[in-house]
Amino acid sequence: MTTVETLRWVGGVDGHLTLIDQTLLPTELTHVECRDAETVWEAIKVLRVRGAPAIGIAAAYGVVAGLQTVGDDDPDRFHHRLAEVIDYLAASRPTAVNLFWALDRMKARAQQSDGPAPAQVRAALLDEARAIHEQDRQICRAIGRHGAELLGNAHSVLTHCNAGGLATADFGTALAVFFTIHEQGKPLHVFVDETRPLLQGARLTAWELQQRGIAATLICDSMAAQVMAAGRVDAVVTGADRITAAGDVANKIGTYGLAVLARAHDVPFYVAAPVSTFDLSIRSGSEIPIEQRDAREITHGFGRQTAPDGIEVYNPAFDVTPARLVDAIITEQGVIRPVDEQTLAARIPHVE
Repeated sequence: MTTVETLRWVGGVDGHLTLIDQTLLPTELTHVECRDAETVWEAIKVLRVRGAPAIGIAAAYGVVAGLQTVGDDDPDRFHHRLAEVIDYLAASRPTAVNLFWALDRMKARAQQSDGPAPAQVRAALLDEARAIHEQDRQICRAIGRHGAELLGNAHSVLTHCNAGGLATADFGTALAVFFTIHEQGKPLHVFVDETRPLLQGARLTAWELQQRGIAATLICDSMAAQVMAAGRVDAVVTGADRITAAGDVANKIGTYGLAVLARAHDVPFYVAAPVSTFDLSIRSGSEIPIEQRDAREITHGFGRQTAPDGIEVYNPAFDVTPARLVDAIITEQGVIRPVDEQTLAARIPHVE
């Protein structure tokens, strides 16, 4: 099965970003054209595009699209608009560090481009966005190789949310491990948490696994403990949206609970993420900003009211798994373990 192309840039500096509207999957495969920064911001905010790497790529292209409202005849106005677009896109979602990493790269490339001429900067920014996109493709494949080696002969795994091709430029992070094992001809079965309240596991991960012919079983989030207790899971593998210097991991809400359950049942808990997901500027998971989302995602999920009017709702999009519960982190540079501040400082001294 051909890898799903989550997003792509069409044309040159005056082109546009097209991406899969993931809010409509799995029943409808529709693409959205983003021709300005506002459309990219909205796509990130409402999860038409989601997953830390894909968000970063979309934001990079969003910078190029956002500059199309200004000409090349006034350098000061052009650079003012560039700064404005970068700040605007940075406000779309607060937790996924890849968003800020990609925007910082775009800002640095603009400063390094030859001469102040807007046309040159514009071309350099498109080159940088394409480089970020291609780099993520290579990263996905490397994560898959290292993860497949780590899992060895594991026959059954459990994952949460979606860390596949839909969340990245290519193979994904957690799902890259499964796709690689499958390509190697080894038998593998994947339990997929539905991932409340937006059901990214049910809508997206289950769909991706089916597309590739990988055996999968969908379960409610609340069933994970029973599945582990029955001895049906050899390992848990999830993605990550931000990892601190100490190894604390922010990922989709429900991940922390899985890590606790895995430890209670002696099941290894692995995180698959690119080096760009590490935020070494903060040490503790308590410092990670956690996005709070609309209460209606819980009270009126997918348009149907399932809770009484006026009920108070708490709807954090992410939780933080402490490093002590993470058995290993799978990156494009290899497997990191033990997961602690000393090991991370030696393996990831800085992020380019």
